[in-house]
Amino acid sequence: MSWLRAALIPRRIAAVALIVLLAIPAACAGGDPGIAASAKPTWRALHSSLLRRTEVGAGRIGRFIYVVGGFLPSTETTAAVERYDIGRDRWTRAPSMPIAVNHPAVAVLGGRLYVYGGYTDSDFNQVTAALQRYDPATARWTRLEPSPTPRAAAALVAAGGLLYAVGGAAGGTPLPILERFDPDNGRWRSLPPMSVAREHIAGAALAGRIYVLGGRTGGRNLRVVERFDPASGDWNRAPSLGVARSGFAAVVAAGRIVAFGGEQTTPGGTTIRPVEAFDTRRGRWARLPGMLTPRHGLGGVSDGRRVYALEGGPSPGFAFSDATEVIGLPSPPRR
Repeated sequence: MSWLRAALIPRRIAAVALIVLLAIPAACAGGDPGIAASAKPTWRALHSSLLRRTEVGAGRIGRFIYVVGGFLPSTETTAAVERYDIGRDRWTRAPSMPIAVNHPAVAVLGGRLYVYGGYTDSDFNQVTAALQRYDPATARWTRLEPSPTPRAAAALVAAGGLLYAVGGAAGGTPLPILERFDPDNGRWRSLPPMSVAREHIAGAALAGRIYVLGGRTGGRNLRVVERFDPASGDWNRAPSLGVARSGFAAVVAAGRIVAFGGEQTTPGGTTIRPVEAFDTRRGRWARLPGMLTPRHGLGGVSDGRRVYALEGGPSPGFAFSDATEVIGLPSPPRR
């Protein structure tokens, strides 16, 4: 029988080699060797940031992610900016903002980073209407025309070459306000407000609409989602979040809005681990794998199918983290 075993060995080796070769494309799908196209999506840790912060803002320009402002462990409000290189998994410092803010709203438009509003103190008394812009081509910040309404914990959404600043709070009062900034002429314009005034919200643009998600009012987290149509100037309700949340992030990835992070505002509350995604075609939210390190006041960005969660507080209140995590999502399901 030794001759039979000898004859079968080359066939077995060839079969194993074929299996390995067939597996390589699936493992490398999506451009990220750590994310397999056929595998269940999971969060994984990346290199920690240089600073431990909370109540930050974040935006992605090309292969770089910028994390701005927030609180340091000393509770000092910082103007610091960190830059994360997605390809190299490496953090460096970038030029600081002209104005130090916590609870800023951040958006990217035309290859530039815009930072809007925020608190300038740690007691939440001093709020600003400042609009700061960073141009990576020149590595310089510019202060633009401030909005008519100072506020913090708002959302800034880029859509159709314009910036939409919505919600937030001033003087402890949640706001329903929507204002639009045109970078071409440097002017602000007031638009119809939301029906629900709220702060600590998240926003995203998808399929020509601006979505404003969750937030809080009167110390209570909300599940409400409102949708604004820039063409008609009308607001309407969209399906509510599965989890009431505030102090969280929302991004568009793989054709869906992904909401993650936040904190519970009830006594003894914790940060929020569940992650959910909204499919506009199906009109419903679906649960995704929970975060490794649940945080509030975090930065969130996307890159194709990948979602990044950056820094933030691992427990409610003044808590600080340098965690950087990513999850790769599969393509949206077909109808």
